[in-house]
Formats: sequence, C-alpha cells, structure tokens
Amino acid sequence: MIDGQTDVAMLADMARGRMREKIVRLRHALTGHLTAHDRLLLRKLLDQVDFLDGKICRFESEIRERSKPFQEAMQLWSTIPGINWLSAATLLAEIGPNMQQFPSAGHLASWAGLCPGNNESGGKRKSGKLRLGNPWLRSLLCQAAWAASRTKKTYLAAQFHRLAARRGGKQANIAVAHTILVIAYHILKENRPYQGLGGDYFDRIRAQSLKRYYVRRLQGLGLEVTLAPAEFRQK
Repeated sequence: MIDGQTDVAMLADMARGRMREKIVRLRHALTGHLTAHDRLLLRKLLDQVDFLDGKICRFESEIRERSKPFQEAMQLWSTIPGINWLSAATLLAEIGPNMQQFPSAGHLASWAGLCPGNNESGGKRKSGKLRLGNPWLRSLLCQAAWAASRTKKTYLAAQFHRLAARRGGKQANIAVAHTILVIAYHILKENRPYQGLGGDYFDRIRAQSLKRYYVRRLQGLGLEVTLAPAEFRQK
C-alpha cells in the first residue's frame, strides 16, 4: 500500500496464519483511498517500528551475552511452562542464582509480594491484599502465569482453570504465579529440571469423589449405573 499497490484482492491474499480466515473482512477493510500524505505517515510509522525492533534486538543480544555465566540456572528455569529464556533472565536479574539467601520458598514468595495479607477477625479469615514486594518480579511471574494457563495438559494450566472457575481469572493468575515462583525456588535449590504433575493431577487425586459425582448425575437422568474396571486389551 505504501508503494502504491491498490489491488484489494492481492493485498488481502498476503495475509498469513489465522488472518487467512478473515480474507473477506480484510478486503472490505482495505477498500478505500490512500493519499500521498497517508503513505508518508505509514512509512514513518513503519520506520519507527523497525527502529524499535532494532533496539530490542540489541538489548536482547546484550542480555544473552551477560547471562552466559548463568546458563545452567536459566536452562533449568526454562523447563517450567510459561518461562522462556527472557523470563529466565529476568528471574536471574531479580532473585539471583543462589537460593540459599532465602530460608524457604515461602520467604521468597513473601519478598516477591505474592503472599496474601493476613486479615483475620473473630476466627474468620477474610480476604487480604497482596503484600508489597518486588513489582518487577511479580509482574514477570503474572505474565508467565498467563502463558502457562494456555499450555496443553500441564499442571499449571489445570490449576489455573480449576481456580478460575471458583475465584476468577485474576486470583487464579496470582495463585499460579506463586506456584511458578515456588517451583523456580526448588528447581534451583535442588538443581534439577521441572517435572510436572500432569494436567490430570486434580482428577487423579479426586478420583473417588468424581466417580460419585458422575454416578449421581447419571442416576438423576434415570439411568442405572454399574462401575467396573476397564479392561486393557493388547492389539
């Protein structure tokens, strides 16, 4: 468009990935008239994007270079769902590679501001705001929690969806962020990669209650239910 291309069909056909499902809508959106002034402004905007992309690449290169002495810690952290190399580098910058400075994972979570406040009165526990802590670390972990919630068949995704159904997405995100930090603490302290419990972990620990629940549901539909162990046959 900046170079003067006005064929709407050709422009829409340049879409890639999921945008190809919207080619018809793209054709409608691209129908119009661009003046020389419009093209000038678009070129300036693209130049600004290229300039910022270049600065980001240079910063990332510098981060990679300075984090080379700590590659082992970063590789261990990168085994956690939702944590990529840049997230691992940020963890390294905020908490360091030595977990001995924190007596426990709870101390680290409290320092990061991922522990709820203690608000109890008359023997009743009320909701408490998060403690003040490291805002950059907490922001990183919340972003990692959102990423982990979108992974397939993982414990962290199962934890998020289980809590989101009862408490809402924001509280579920904070809980998963807390879990990620606890995992990161133990991974580095024990020097071993992350081993997930699996996306069906909560179903496994609640197997009996789930059986009773589904039996009651089926009986409520007027069906007679008989439970028997599944037979495994070799093909």
